[in-house]
Amino acid sequence: MPETDRLSAAREALAAAEAAARASGLRPSATPSGTSSSTTPTTGAGGPTRHGGSGTAGTEPDPDAAARRIVLRQLAMGPRTRRQLEDKLRDRDCAPEVAARILDRMSEVGLVDDEAYAEMFVRSRQETKGLAAEAIRHELRAKGVADDVVEAALEEVDPEREREQARALVTRRLRTMRGLDREVQTRRLAAFLARKGYGAGVSYQVIREALDDLPEHLRD
Repeated sequence: MPETDRLSAAREALAAAEAAARASGLRPSATPSGTSSSTTPTTGAGGPTRHGGSGTAGTEPDPDAAARRIVLRQLAMGPRTRRQLEDKLRDRDCAPEVAARILDRMSEVGLVDDEAYAEMFVRSRQETKGLAAEAIRHELRAKGVADDVVEAALEEVDPEREREQARALVTRRLRTMRGLDREVQTRRLAAFLARKGYGAGVSYQVIREALDDLPEHLRD
């Protein structure tokens, strides 16, 4: 299912779950009945709400609703890991227990799914950046994905496909290095592949094969 369809379906499921919870009296409505439209929140996810100039007592906003809005805005911009969303909620002064509750609920309906995120991320980084498993592993860990989830997603990486990716990267890069000394080409290509996460064994084999095929390096 396309990412936009999955997000839309998950949002609908979340809305239905929230409506059912309100109907059952499990949580208060975000806006109490009779609240003046002039009520304006003055802080982030959990701050007090004051009535402008009315002199009446302020009403507390629903922290769950505020946190949910923050998360949905983040997800509307693109997939996020649970850790990334936790960090965003913490930056917005959301209480840890509220963040956990909202993220648990969104995990239940599929809006937050680190396993699906990791699988998508592996495919994307291979196809768009030509990254090897090691570089992808580093990026996923930096995004807070658990090691076991990272390793499960990387099991789908085909070593031969990774080698073909390295060959394609070297071929494209060599177009900008024609006329350079072979040693210089080798050094620059090795550094380039290392930044993409390729190990020395694969890198030097692919580089050697590519350079051997260049007319300028053919032996007499």
